[in-house]
Amino acid sequence: MMSVSVIMATSGCKKAYKPSVVASNLNYLVVEGDINSGTDSTFIKVSRTVNISDKIASKPDSEAMVTVENDQQTSYQLQETVKGTYALPPTTLDTARKYRVRIKTADGREYLSDFVGVYNSPPIDTVGYNVRGDGVHIYVSTHDNSNKIRYYGWDYDETWTFNSHYESYYKYVEGEFLYRTADEEIYHCWGNDHSTTLNLETTNKLSQSVINNKELAFLPSNSEKLSFRYSIIVREYGLPFAAYRYFTNLKKNTEQIGTIFDAEPSSLKGNITCVTNPAIPVIGFITAGTVVSKRIFIDNRDLPPTLPFTYYDQIDCKDDTVSAHSVADKELFYGGLHPQFIPTTDPNHGAASECVDCTLRGTNKQPSFWK
Repeated sequence: MMSVSVIMATSGCKKAYKPSVVASNLNYLVVEGDINSGTDSTFIKVSRTVNISDKIASKPDSEAMVTVENDQQTSYQLQETVKGTYALPPTTLDTARKYRVRIKTADGREYLSDFVGVYNSPPIDTVGYNVRGDGVHIYVSTHDNSNKIRYYGWDYDETWTFNSHYESYYKYVEGEFLYRTADEEIYHCWGNDHSTTLNLETTNKLSQSVINNKELAFLPSNSEKLSFRYSIIVREYGLPFAAYRYFTNLKKNTEQIGTIFDAEPSSLKGNITCVTNPAIPVIGFITAGTVVSKRIFIDNRDLPPTLPFTYYDQIDCKDDTVSAHSVADKELFYGGLHPQFIPTTDPNHGAASECVDCTLRGTNKQPSFWK
């Protein structure tokens, strides 16, 4: 392979190069979600594209009017629950009908998805895991006896327990040290994460629609998620071919680029159009159907001792304690709206807040599903 070297003069003035693709703000609409025809709510997330140079990953689009319509002109109004997210409570939809989403944004533009049929996902057979030398591999298995569903998609949410490096028995309030109540405990927390890759599979070339041990997630042996207890809930979607093709291209364009052996980026066209101006691109693909889910728990004590597990400290907190013996020291360390240090096991000793307060990376409220 031929290599190319580029030599640039270093003398003289330098001017930062900002390509137009970095600086331009196209502000395209992004629509994420599915019309749920079963017992779960429908959530449609509406946002805008952002510049590559921006520090935010997305820009929610608020105050829009979002409705679900069927091919007999029946409509259902969604309500904005949080900024840019619109919800329809569980609604039994006629699976013989076709459905679409209509969006009227605050800037006066109207967007409409194509009518789509209802694709009900079959039940998930198992969500399991295998332990190998490098960590824990999580997989899903499913099948459709009717062979109607040939294209599948999955996403998941993870939850795990973790502790801060130091435990805090006290809080500092207006010059006084007070014992923390149970609700104020900041040593033991739950962390949360959502899948960031597109998990897709097809059985189109098989005689039966059966998927065995499709790997969805991987936890390295030193992952904090394996410290004590870990849970994952996997959601499965039955997809029409057009949606599977769209998400496959999206995966190639966003996850499988970076080397000369990867697929070339391709144009993405979903099933949503700007009615006001059809020339404006819209990002997203709306599907309809029931979504099935399954949750499992993995306890650290159930993992084999051969796994080279090492407790993971996200932040280096070794030798990070401080002593505060004088009133001035205590006010300096623990006072203010955003104290740099938090008292630990006694009022005279503290540590950096990120080493003490687990709520900076999670929540101290136990999830309702935790057992």
